[in-house]
Amino acid sequence: MVKSMTGYGRGEANLNGRPITVELRSVNNRYLDCTVKLPRIYVFAEDAVKSRVQSRISRGKVDVYITIGPSANGDVAISVNKPVADGYYAALKDLRDTYGLRDDISVSLLSRFQDVFLVEKTQEDLEALSADICTVLDLALDDFDAMRTREGEKLCQDVRSRAATIEGLVSKVETRSPGIVADYRAKLVARMNEVLQNTQIDESRILTEAAIYADKVAVDEETVRLRSHLSQLDHMLSQGGAIGRKLDFLIQEFNREANTIGSKCSDIETAGYVVDIKAEIEKIREQIQNIE
Repeated sequence: MVKSMTGYGRGEANLNGRPITVELRSVNNRYLDCTVKLPRIYVFAEDAVKSRVQSRISRGKVDVYITIGPSANGDVAISVNKPVADGYYAALKDLRDTYGLRDDISVSLLSRFQDVFLVEKTQEDLEALSADICTVLDLALDDFDAMRTREGEKLCQDVRSRAATIEGLVSKVETRSPGIVADYRAKLVARMNEVLQNTQIDESRILTEAAIYADKVAVDEETVRLRSHLSQLDHMLSQGGAIGRKLDFLIQEFNREANTIGSKCSDIETAGYVVDIKAEIEKIREQIQNIE
């Protein structure tokens, strides 16, 4: 299955009373470049997130955005700061006894004093929270993969269509090739007749010159290799997986053969076919830049 490098995925869930949202975006890149953006207090989960992304994605610049809401179970614990409360209570009693004041010491009075209560963040199970984040990340990755697969299928169809066009043009080059030699032989005979006029033409010499020219302009090897590359291209697309780099190398070989054919041909019709072949190769090259 061929996948595109560009895509978007989103996953969200409420796990253990905490809402978690994960978004992924990716664009083309030669290698995998993963950036994770999440609240600083949850940075401990970054390595686990990157590891999970690397197990599912081979190439591309991937940005992962993680949003974590407050826990419904409460993130803080409140307790009485007894030493401070005892100090305030003793001071109030001393104030009452010293000045003969009315005894109105109450909870509401004590609670107004600074630092009577301790507010502490509850100790979280970091491994459990990291696992929850990765669970939502998997949902986002599934959505992300679905989009990349749809895009990859379209890219695959387009590449196959252009490969079929190239194969048709190669057939035209092969069909035209014998005609080029025949045309050269006819022109050579006509030229020699014009120069030598009534003198007898050496047929063996004509055949020798035609054979030399035929060897010079022969493109059989190049067209055979082009057909072999087309077969490899079809096999890779059928095989699927992370084939982007292999395809990039294969397209270089396509260009090499097309350039060789172009350098050998002196026929306008064949030159037109070569231009069309190179145009289709360039379009395929542009498309495979998006394939993982």
